[in-house]
Amino acid sequence: MMKNPFFSFEVALYITVDIKFDTMFERNKAHLKHWRKHTAVIPKGFLRYYVLKLLSKGPMSGTDIIGEIEKRTSGCWKPSPGSIYPLLAGLQDHEIIKEVPAGESGVKLYTLTEKGKELLGKGKKIRGEIKAKLKSLMPFIVFELFWFDVQPSREIEAFRENERRLLTALFELMENLEAGFSEETLRMANAVLNEVAEKIEELNASCEKERKENG
Repeated sequence: MMKNPFFSFEVALYITVDIKFDTMFERNKAHLKHWRKHTAVIPKGFLRYYVLKLLSKGPMSGTDIIGEIEKRTSGCWKPSPGSIYPLLAGLQDHEIIKEVPAGESGVKLYTLTEKGKELLGKGKKIRGEIKAKLKSLMPFIVFELFWFDVQPSREIEAFRENERRLLTALFELMENLEAGFSEETLRMANAVLNEVAEKIEELNASCEKERKENG
């Protein structure tokens, strides 16, 4: 199974959104203590925003949400029931989501309220603002994180520039695909990303082999 090429960048984006989204959500101090009790064991903001995003597409059960997140992340992340159900309870307490009539199965389904749609809209605006900042900052952050102690050289600077180009191009591709795409465009994008990933994986294997041989 090909891994979702956008997942790691989407995670970075949502984690960055967390701080502002949480601040906006928790302005109602009267409910803050209650909300923290319900969300003590879940990643703040990240899972909440993702759940609201999924429910904006239509009614879903807790099991549906868990399965959809696992599917969308190619199995990289599967929230536990202990994360999802307290979150849904808290969102319902705050009238951000509501139950809809269950079908024949009797399974609880949830959908967004008007308040929830408004909150999600604000979250999307924040996401857009931070996405623009990440686009310019991410290449620098990644380079400095892994190459902080490396002595500068012509090849290092060339690597840095190529890394910047690659990450910037990937961000722009994600933006373009998010705006709309055809099946052919997506097929081409997957082919290019798969080819690049395979070449980098081959290079990684070569580096590891060389390191072992040199002791």
